[in-house]
Amino acid sequence: MIRLFVRHTVADPGVWRKGYDEFDATRRSMGVTDDAVYQSIDSPNDITVTHDFESDSAAKAFMTSDELKSAMANAGVQGQPEVWITSPS
Repeated sequence: MIRLFVRHTVADPGVWRKGYDEFDATRRSMGVTDDAVYQSIDSPNDITVTHDFESDSAAKAFMTSDELKSAMANAGVQGQPEVWITSPS
């Protein structure tokens, strides 16, 4: 299992969540097997998500896809997200 972490700031958490939820079928078709969303207690516009994949190549393809870039822009992601990919040790 590969876990992708993405942390970003959003303009409006409610708008972002709606866009995130609407992108679920596309996420699944691109190899996401599980996901979770975390919102900072001190700064509600600070969102971290995790996505699980079967391979690092699937995670990397997902992160560089035009579909994801468009969905993030439409959902109000601001600036460049912080991204890291992990595997179990």
